[in-house]
Amino acid sequence: MTITMGLAGAGRRAVRVHAPALSTAPDIRFAGIWALSPGPARALAGRYGVPAFGEFGYLLENCDAVAFAVPPAAQPDLAATAVRRGRSVLLERPMAGDLAGAEELAKTVREKNVVSQMGLAWRYAAEVRRFLHTELKRVRPVSGRGRVLSDDHLDDDLAATWRIERGVLRDHGVDLLDLLEATLGPIADVQAHGNQHGWIGLMLDHLGGHYSEASMSATVPRDIFRADVEIFGPGGAAALDCIDVVGPAAYRTMYAEFAAAVEQQTAPALDVEHGLHLQRVIESAETGVVFGA
Repeated sequence: MTITMGLAGAGRRAVRVHAPALSTAPDIRFAGIWALSPGPARALAGRYGVPAFGEFGYLLENCDAVAFAVPPAAQPDLAATAVRRGRSVLLERPMAGDLAGAEELAKTVREKNVVSQMGLAWRYAAEVRRFLHTELKRVRPVSGRGRVLSDDHLDDDLAATWRIERGVLRDHGVDLLDLLEATLGPIADVQAHGNQHGWIGLMLDHLGGHYSEASMSATVPRDIFRADVEIFGPGGAAALDCIDVVGPAAYRTMYAEFAAAVEQQTAPALDVEHGLHLQRVIESAETGVVFGA
């Protein structure tokens, strides 16, 4: 079965990630593109030989599912519209600009019972999956640490405006928190300090009596890049370097698994409920950073 899939958005993320993956993904027919700005949508659609739709509703009429590459604040309303039309949705992270938007979108997905999946790119990478499959069994982790450091938000060519305005926690931090959860269990509590446009430090309590620490910044001096997770337990220690794990292969896996879930009408583990949980963790951490809670 081939899934017909459209793309909402024509910005950097759509150009660099989603359109290339959609055009090569097995079991998916690229139905076309819609974006708020018609010019970029037409240019991107022309590159891949697919239609550019003038209205979002027209895109929905021509696809079974939609991938979103739009700012978090815009995603909940657009995705909810698609869900109400019975379309499955592949969502960017974070799933909303605020918790209220995330909760409303999750509620709509539940009510309409459509397939949803979060685009948490690290989790579709082969090296990350190998680490989770082999090292967790060996180490039996009870604690860990993670960090994401880059100069991404110093360069307008690398980061969309919303990423710079909202800070690293809502950008790279989502992937880091998700991976720490995958290694140590669901995050039950978070304490945060720092500056959302500078350095952020988190202390995380995981269910089951496990603990971790996370550090992140997207405004470190230029050419400094770190992205890694390390775990500790009775079986020793293990480290995973995440700098180069995400590439075209990871996105092809993401799209292939989404297509399979849509075809089989099954709920992926990284669905909208997981996205909502991560949104709550992010909101709690951001409150701690802003108000010193």
